[in-house]
Amino acid sequence: MLAGVRDSKTLSASRRDRLAPALRTTALLWALGAASCREIDSLNIRVATILAMRRALERVLSRLGATPCEVLVDGLPVVELGHSHQALVGGDAHCYTIAAAGILAKTLRDDLMQRLARRYPPYGWDRNMGYGTARHLAALTEVGPCAHHRRSFAPVSQLTLLR
Repeated sequence: MLAGVRDSKTLSASRRDRLAPALRTTALLWALGAASCREIDSLNIRVATILAMRRALERVLSRLGATPCEVLVDGLPVVELGHSHQALVGGDAHCYTIAAAGILAKTLRDDLMQRLARRYPPYGWDRNMGYGTARHLAALTEVGPCAHHRRSFAPVSQLTLLR
């Protein structure tokens, strides 16, 4: 186990960035899953989140070539996951494995937000990491949404109703 692994929300970005490569190289197996903005809009955020979880789990299973003994989920049970699992509310604060997974997921997401910020500077994604800050909301009003905005996100859906 690596020292300093805990809930990603309690770690600075630089600490997460230092831990992530070490986690990737020392983990026996890991995978990430994602859902697109279109999937979130068409399915809803909860269903899309479960879809992303299933994608990550399927990647792990395909690499294992077998069904894992135990799957851990941060939060409440997810029947739709389709696999036996143990759900741990606040798991990222209490379970090393879940905390490590959270660090890997958050560093990937932060990297994606940095890339989007370079492509779409007005939205300030390098500073807000996808959250609706005043600058981001102002950019939505001034330049409108781009392909990476969820149309179901209230400020975006309200803008499209006004246009």
